[in-house]
Amino acid sequence: MIVDDEDFAGIMSGLNDVKDYYAGKREGYVVHEPVDVKAVRAVTKLSQARFAEVYHLPLPTVKGWEQNRRAPDQPARVLLQMIAADPTGVAKMIERIAQPA
Repeated sequence: MIVDDEDFAGIMSGLNDVKDYYAGKREGYVVHEPVDVKAVRAVTKLSQARFAEVYHLPLPTVKGWEQNRRAPDQPARVLLQMIAADPTGVAKMIERIAQPA
């Protein structure tokens, strides 16, 4: 692959943006902090299987998150943050809305 001057300038511009951000010169960027899924689950005191069952998550997904094979997407990060803040409340809400009417 050959990089022309325009491509190179774009790459350098992006690198300079990163440098400025870390130097505190740029604002308005959203930085997604990784969620420690194992720590969230530890708060609940549930096994992986029970955590997956209670919060209606596929067990392989929970395992993948905990083993850092994949990262939770934005909706999953929100759910995990909610679970960390109020595990019982979130479990009750999921149970209530998951029941057939």
